[in-house]
Parts: sequence; C-alpha cells; structure tokens
Amino acid sequence: MLAIPLPTAPASARPAPAARPTGERPLRVLLHGVEGVGASTFAAQAPSPVFVCTEDGAAHLDVARFPTPRTWADVMEAIRVLTYDEHEHRTVVLDGIEGLESLCHKHVAMMAGVAHIDEIAYGRGYGEVVDQWRKLLGKLEALIQARKMNVILLGHTTSKRIEVDDRLHDRNQLKINQRLVDQLRHWCDAILFARHERVAVGRPGRLPPEARLVHTDESTRWEARNRFNLPALLPLDWDDFVSAVRAFKPTDVMALRAQLVALIPYLQEAARAAQVMRDWAGDNPDKLAQLLDRVRSKLTLEAAGEPTS
Repeated sequence: MLAIPLPTAPASARPAPAARPTGERPLRVLLHGVEGVGASTFAAQAPSPVFVCTEDGAAHLDVARFPTPRTWADVMEAIRVLTYDEHEHRTVVLDGIEGLESLCHKHVAMMAGVAHIDEIAYGRGYGEVVDQWRKLLGKLEALIQARKMNVILLGHTTSKRIEVDDRLHDRNQLKINQRLVDQLRHWCDAILFARHERVAVGRPGRLPPEARLVHTDESTRWEARNRFNLPALLPLDWDDFVSAVRAFKPTDVMALRAQLVALIPYLQEAARAAQVMRDWAGDNPDKLAQLLDRVRSKLTLEAAGEPTS
C-alpha cells in the first residue's frame, strides 16, 4: 500500500470558502459519458477538488491528485487520509469507476489466493466484489459526514441493445457490473449522462456547433436520474449544475413521507427507527428532505459496517 501524502491544491485551483454555506449539503454525483466529452473537466470545476485517478483522463488538468492507486487498499487509504487529516479540499473525484472495479477484482482475487475472481468457486468472488463496493460507499459516506465534501465519480459509457415494450433500443449505460450500478443508483444524488449534441442555432444551411450537455432523467437511451427535479438537459458545467440543484425546493410532503416510510424498516436498530419517527418534522418539506438524507446516510454507513452517530 502506498504511503499517501495529502496533495496540495495547485496555484490555479479555485479557492474554497472557509465553510460550506448554511443549508448547503455535499453532493454525491456520478457522471458518465462518451470518450472525450469532458467529464474530468466538469469535475475539476468543482470547489477545491482532489483527484484519485485510476486512469489518465485527467492528466492534462492542473489539479491536486493522489499518486495513482495500484491496489484497492491504496484507494481506501486515500479516502482515509481525506477523512482524518487536515486539509482544505472540498471535493473528491474518483476517476474512473471502471478502474476501481478492476482494482476491486484484483483485491478479492488476492485475498482468495487466486489469479482471477472467476477461479473462486460458485461465483462467490463477484459477491465479495459487491461487498467491497458497499464498503467503499460506506467510507465515502463517512468522509462526507466528517468533512462535508462533495463526491464525484466518473465513468465511461457503453452501448447495449435492450428491449422495452417489444421495441429494441440502444441504451448508453455504465461499463461496470450492474450490481455495482444498482448500489450507485441508491447512493448517488444524481447520475448524469454526458454527450456531444448539435445545437439548433446558426444560419440556415450551416452545420450548428456542437455542445457538451448532460441528461439528468432516465430514458430508454441512457442511464440517468436525480433527486432534485432538475431540468432534463443542462450544460456540462459544474456551476450550471449546482445552480439547478440549489434552485430545487422540495414541496411534495406526501412523497417525502412515503420515501421515509419505505426506508425506516431497513434501519438496524429499533430505537433509531423510533427516533426517526419522532423527528418527522411535521409538514415542513425542507426538514423532511433533510431527515430523508440523514436516513439514507445512516443506511449506507450501517450496510458498510461504519459507525453512525
């Protein structure tokens, strides 16, 4: 395992506020897209980022970064350093998740004393990868709670033909195992799909320029979702994304209550569930949304065996 020093921000990095403004909460974002769309640049626009790179897509960016992790333990150590050591970083970027999955496979195989997880009997290796991924999300959640940092995960897109309502569609989805994607869908506040699109501007007869845009809603054509009722399409720009997130005001009290009721049975301790019930926050949608976020956080920490407050 690397003895990882805490990276310092480059001179060109945007300064971070001394403290996160009251009412703002850290964001858990997964961005995937076609090759060269600018995912790493989007992440570098976040406040005071530090990168954990399993690939060289961000090599051209002047950002703080940890040494390239060679093992799964290196990734976990980088997160530990950010959690417990003093620093001014406000965002951690994991670039990209395909490399993380590969390191996780190697870790599981090494722990089992085999060359590849396929050699582990009865497919148990893949189950262990899911468990390790759950621990990774638990460590990231603990980091969020300790440091109030944004977490951005970057991934690549692959096209897969699927059938929906007796029709075939080419769907852009993440390259990692679907069981890992399912965990990310539950944990992330937003899964964004980025691509180049032609914009209908310019003089007739001329090809319009190409824009880099992100889709925020689920489609048969791409993997995306969000908890903020975002516009379906946004520029691939961190400030535009955050502005849209901050503009969101939860109003549907019944929907918030329904989500809480669905999650409470999964809390491990009855006393904790009772506390949640006592903290219903009346009919205040903002407080209900904050409570829902705390419950999701506790579930992530409990599933990973992390301490909860």
